Amino acid sequence: MMKRRNFLTRSAALAAAPIVGAGSPLLAAPTPVHIPKGKAEHCIFIWLGGGMCQLDTFDPKRRGNPRSAPKVAGSDYTSIDTVVPGVKFTEHLSRTAKVADRLTAIRSVNHSVIDDHAFATNIVHTGRMISGTITYPSIGSLVAHQRGAASEDVPAYMLIGYPNVSRGPGYLGPSYSNVYLTDTESGPAGFTQPEGLSATQIERRQRFAAMAGGPTKEMGLARYAEIQEQARRWAGADFMRNFKLDEEPAALREEYGGEFGQRCLLARRLTQSGVRFVEVSHNLNFINGTGWDTHFEGQLNQHVLIQELDTALAALIRDLEKKGLLDKTLIATGTEFGRPAEFDNRGGRGHQGSAFSLVLAGGGLNHCGAYGASDDHLGKEVAENPVSVPDFHATMFAALGIDPTKELFDSGRPIPITDGGNPITALFG
Repeated sequence: MMKRRNFLTRSAALAAAPIVGAGSPLLAAPTPVHIPKGKAEHCIFIWLGGGMCQLDTFDPKRRGNPRSAPKVAGSDYTSIDTVVPGVKFTEHLSRTAKVADRLTAIRSVNHSVIDDHAFATNIVHTGRMISGTITYPSIGSLVAHQRGAASEDVPAYMLIGYPNVSRGPGYLGPSYSNVYLTDTESGPAGFTQPEGLSATQIERRQRFAAMAGGPTKEMGLARYAEIQEQARRWAGADFMRNFKLDEEPAALREEYGGEFGQRCLLARRLTQSGVRFVEVSHNLNFINGTGWDTHFEGQLNQHVLIQELDTALAALIRDLEKKGLLDKTLIATGTEFGRPAEFDNRGGRGHQGSAFSLVLAGGGLNHCGAYGASDDHLGKEVAENPVSVPDFHATMFAALGIDPTKELFDSGRPIPITDGGNPITALFG
């Protein structure tokens, strides 16, 4: 979307330009941009809230030391080889390193927000800065809007975590909001029927709400009645069975690991049932004390968090692959920004948006272990193939068969799905 200042500048330049003939190149149609179209059907979006340090995970640099005096800037862990020649991760991603040929760590992501977690979270979820005049939809809501659920018996967009405006539907409206839960066993809150009601009473309530001239219609709450009906349908045995993780083999549940791994296993079951987009938060329980926001002492136990991610991500990739679902399921790993190489006076790290890593796996993409590069020294700046957040979103949309340049409308105002994002064409055949 062209900003007013840019529009005026370009208009003035055109006005000052000499008049040209009809055959002039200045009047030629713009060169069409090729938009690849992938074949993925579902997306699992793993959210590492707080800011994953790229140096300690998918983009290792020289070895540093937060415990020495003076502290030495660099990666806190040893780098290891992956199955992709020349691509290294850190030692705590040893399982993921063995499936690196099924993923791409995009090491050249960048944006300009570093001081505010909420603003940066909003950018990575919506692809845009917060505006005072419009609330932009999250990528999950946009996928729900464009693709819908694969089955009417399930929601299109589910969140295993806590909802907020960055994860919401924005101008698309509540029809494309998420259904959320924080517990993998009980399922979404409010989906169970009130205790003590007989089957006859439940049926009577359903008929009452569905009456063409019933009270909900008279009060202008038709949409609320529709949501109620959806909730009742999703509260049925078929959908709620997805939350019975004990149906899975014990060995597989063990392979996924702890609570976060069980959330990822649930995400796989939900996508199998037809849910189009599932976001899984990895910071509900701060097993290292701070989550991915590793200021101060949080750095000291960051390896525990990375190991949990490693276990769950590798298990999810292998599980989907064994079931023949990896090419149909795009796995994206997001975080609001990265971390600088330097350590603060208590051994933690600050924020860095100038160069950090996001990860894509599966989804039928041509994976190469890593794409783009930060500078060789300490990874402060993008050195090769810069990728904006809109570019990252455009790649996800294209993988899911959605045109990232398509225009949607808010009160008659056209708004492209991405803010000028271009898919990473190297990842498409």
